[in-house]
Amino acid sequence: MSYRVEIMTVIYGIKNCDTMKKAMAWLTESAIEFDFHDYKKSGIDQELVKQWLAEFGWEQVINKRGTTWRNLPEDTKTNMNNEAALACINENPSIIKRPFLVHNEQTLIGFNTNTYRQLFDL
Repeated sequence: MSYRVEIMTVIYGIKNCDTMKKAMAWLTESAIEFDFHDYKKSGIDQELVKQWLAEFGWEQVINKRGTTWRNLPEDTKTNMNNEAALACINENPSIIKRPFLVHNEQTLIGFNTNTYRQLFDL
């Protein structure tokens, strides 16, 4: 008896983000099946966020270019760490950098065509 292993690709972000649109268009044009998880609408699993924070650190997980970051109090930004980042993400998931792409237990942050090509062996 043979078993077929399904390749799971999930892209996390918010629908109206330009970078998300580019990443999803690239996946579609490359005929790569994926699930889209809109964490603004569906929320985000805390264990997954903890995993990202442990793997990458808050500096890579948090989007410091967005208005959500700019609107944080200065003392919050100054004292940011993984624990504080988790609390910020709980309050406003839009502070997460986009997109997060998970494919075969590998995670990429942001969108770069060359990096995506390497991941999908194209």
